[in-house]
Amino acid sequence: MRVHIRSAEPAFERTLSNIVGLFFEHPVISYSPESGSDPEVDVELVLSAAKADNKITAKAVLSLKPQEQQLEAEHARQLGKDASLTSEEGRKILKQALCHALLDVLQRSTGIIQPWGILTGIRPTKLMHERTKRGIRQELIHKELQEDYLIADEKIALMQRIVERQLTAIPDLYQLRGEVSIYIGIPFCPTKCAYCTFPAYDINGRQGSVNGFLGGLHHEMREVGKWLKEHGIRVTTIYFGGGTPTSITAEEMDALYKEMYDSFPDVDQVREITVEAGRPDTITPEKLSVLLKWGIHRISINPQSYTQETLDLIGRHHSVEETVDKFELARATGMDNINMDLIIGLPGEGIAEFEHTLAETAKLMPESLTVHTLSFKRASEMTQHRGTGKYKVASRDEINQMMERAIRWTDTFGYVPYYLYRQKNILGNLENVGYAKPGMESLYNILIIEEMQSIIGLGCGASSKWVDPVTGVITRLANPKEPKAYNETYLQYTEAKLQTLEKLYAPSAVGVQS
Repeated sequence: MRVHIRSAEPAFERTLSNIVGLFFEHPVISYSPESGSDPEVDVELVLSAAKADNKITAKAVLSLKPQEQQLEAEHARQLGKDASLTSEEGRKILKQALCHALLDVLQRSTGIIQPWGILTGIRPTKLMHERTKRGIRQELIHKELQEDYLIADEKIALMQRIVERQLTAIPDLYQLRGEVSIYIGIPFCPTKCAYCTFPAYDINGRQGSVNGFLGGLHHEMREVGKWLKEHGIRVTTIYFGGGTPTSITAEEMDALYKEMYDSFPDVDQVREITVEAGRPDTITPEKLSVLLKWGIHRISINPQSYTQETLDLIGRHHSVEETVDKFELARATGMDNINMDLIIGLPGEGIAEFEHTLAETAKLMPESLTVHTLSFKRASEMTQHRGTGKYKVASRDEINQMMERAIRWTDTFGYVPYYLYRQKNILGNLENVGYAKPGMESLYNILIIEEMQSIIGLGCGASSKWVDPVTGVITRLANPKEPKAYNETYLQYTEAKLQTLEKLYAPSAVGVQS
């Protein structure tokens, strides 16, 4: 689909493109009249401002070819008393007015209603937390979200449930900026899944890389842990992700968790330690014993689907039976907090296949369940072959029905939604939702999604997200994704983390306890 947008506000082009992308698959969007062939959709966006009443009006005129159909929409917004068109508030209102008008004409022309409105960000609940922290009443928060972003009532209700659950799970959620959490990335997997863009390298035949990588990781843990101890910074949660952290040997895991206890401050007081064991083909009795030895009870075992043909197609080289067997082995070993991930909209799967996956999940009853909606990530093998027909996915209507079925299923079995995030190119413009039995929520997932404190990323492909404990300003530092590059540079990346810690959390930093 070729879409041409004429707008006097080039600074908003990216946002406007995101809105168009909600309605058309792989749209070719142009802003310049010299950009090539005639568009099938032409949108003209006009802004006008009335000085007398400080009102901004956005008008969208959409022309469809070859039908020569034309639709118009207007949206008026009021500027604050002291706001100008060039102020931060004024620019925000300008952008919202344009997006409202554009969304209106696109919804009417396509018949597709967007329950998330103009919102294309990945952390919707953050908007509600920000207003809650300021003491705004719940009904006014809901009114603002509906008017500013056109979010549907059912999505606002979902956000409210999640925010309330998060504040129950972590009552001091708004007071944790003076602490940190730690993410440890293990970049190896038995094979790489077709939808994956995480750092995940085939562990077979790469033992030299594994050994070198673990040496660098241990160094990062020691140096960062030493700094945290010396400056009295507490650790809230620790999360081992990847890749698949259980791809390494039981002996390597044992040494890694010993390093964790030796290096980090007061590990016995850390609120939660999670190890992803997402690939069932990496789980062994020996590895489970190591986890229990070090007091790690929360793990993920991710089926994604209980249809064998789907697993084969997406590159997960384990059987459905192995998922069940390894879950039962973990239970028998003493694991009492197991998460499972399911994905809506995997290639070749429709409502019947998803119903089967839910029925099989009901036989196991993990403590938490994350329901993902498939996203075509730019660098994934699935996206690169999307046009070949190899990875055919369900329709928007079927995706919505599967999501509704997941909501009913989790409610029936007593799971409560506790975190939510969205992704670009997600099927049906839906969301990923984490559900848990009350009291079994992943604290790390809440902290990383809501960006309430710094997450220090250690290991290959790990990204540190620094949340200034005083201002809340967020900055990032990403380690190299490829093991060889990590092995060559971990010293300098460790030093960069120590410098950032010094800047943000040293005694000279004002208001660390705020």
